Amino acid sequence: MQRSMFDTPETIAEEIRSCVKCPLAGTRNCAVPGEGSVRSDIVFIGEAPGASEDKEGRPFVGAAGKFLDEMLADIGMKRGDVFITNVVKCRPPGNRDPFPEEVNMCTESFLWRQLEVLQPKVLVTLGRHAMHRFLPATEKISVIHGIPMHITSPKSGCTFTIIPLYHPAAALYNGSMRKVLKDDFRKIPKMIERMEKEE
Repeated sequence: MQRSMFDTPETIAEEIRSCVKCPLAGTRNCAVPGEGSVRSDIVFIGEAPGASEDKEGRPFVGAAGKFLDEMLADIGMKRGDVFITNVVKCRPPGNRDPFPEEVNMCTESFLWRQLEVLQPKVLVTLGRHAMHRFLPATEKISVIHGIPMHITSPKSGCTFTIIPLYHPAAALYNGSMRKVLKDDFRKIPKMIERMEKEE
């Protein structure tokens, strides 16, 4: 789908809430377009909504979301300072991984359009599934987490800087990951500051 000249974050969100393009529309409670500042330099991208997100229609509101809020606070930010969304906008039943056709549908119909309207300086992917939507499947998050890379939108040719990070849920299951995630998070403001100096 080509981006409309009339796209805004609000019009895209309304399309997402009413979307029936794939079977996930039949099993969701709420679609989850994303939320936060539409003027932010940073967009965080997870894989798909979970059970809490499906109930509330908001991204990252469960236990992983609480840790995300904690890490944002650690760098002097809050949820309202950034934009948070997912690759897939509706919860897959039983928290299964999204099917490739679901990922492609949401990415082509909505995600790239959101990014091109928001024009963030940095995309932060949370978890390997979100990372692999933008980077080759051969890349390992254990190797490249916290390292900025450049990607180009196949829609418009816009270039974005992407920083792959572990998913906040990883720290819920593995306490040693908390330090890794927090250390990577602390790099984000410095990267943005460096990018602004280079502009």
